[in-house]
Amino acid sequence: MGRTSKGRATDEPGPVIVMVRPQLGENIGMAARAMLNCGLSTLRLVSPRDGWPSDRAQRAASGADVVLEKAEVFETVGEAVADLEHVVATTARNRELVQRIVTARQAASDMRGWIAKGRKVGILFGPERTGLENEDMVHADTALSIPLNPQFSSLNVAQAVLLVAYEWATAGDETPPERMADHATRPATKEELQTLFAHLERALDESGFLRHKAMRPAMVLNLRALLQRAAMTEQEARTFHGVIKFLSKHKHEE
Repeated sequence: MGRTSKGRATDEPGPVIVMVRPQLGENIGMAARAMLNCGLSTLRLVSPRDGWPSDRAQRAASGADVVLEKAEVFETVGEAVADLEHVVATTARNRELVQRIVTARQAASDMRGWIAKGRKVGILFGPERTGLENEDMVHADTALSIPLNPQFSSLNVAQAVLLVAYEWATAGDETPPERMADHATRPATKEELQTLFAHLERALDESGFLRHKAMRPAMVLNLRALLQRAAMTEQEARTFHGVIKFLSKHKHEE
């Protein structure tokens, strides 16, 4: 997707994204872009290696300015999460700590439940090279582990932010799993389909295709079922009428 003008934050409350000791401004910018894509805009940075603000982050954000402009910087994880009531920490490795471990999808569901009750929630993301340390993880009450290829499970931090933020967004999304494209015409009515079936049946009778009386009923039913499954639009039904008419005309001209 291309660069946009300055992005706008959503009014929906969401989790705070906390990037712990991020090393590259580019990753901060790409994480900000991922956040805004998914309706999140509250970013906190813990001791960014190259300081803050960052021109590299600004360029990589591709218009997610509102996230970077509001970003807060803290010296420690403890300070960054002090006002939060629930903290989820992302990790790709087994740790010595005993913690509840959930998938990103389960974490999204949990967080929506907490936030619906008015609680403040944050998600910790570790440095690019090492991830979160035990000293960071102890600030979390839940660990989030993303089930990936065990032979290659390392994610860029911005990718991890996008994946978790996407699960957050889809957990509250009401988009139907399937729909017609917006530019399509309306679905054909049953009356329009019956008219089309009748037209097709007449053409097949005239062509001799349905000449076997014993087989005719089953063939007609199967053809009607086939066209019914096609879920035609009104425009497609009219086009099919045109096809039948054209083929019938040329048959009569032979």
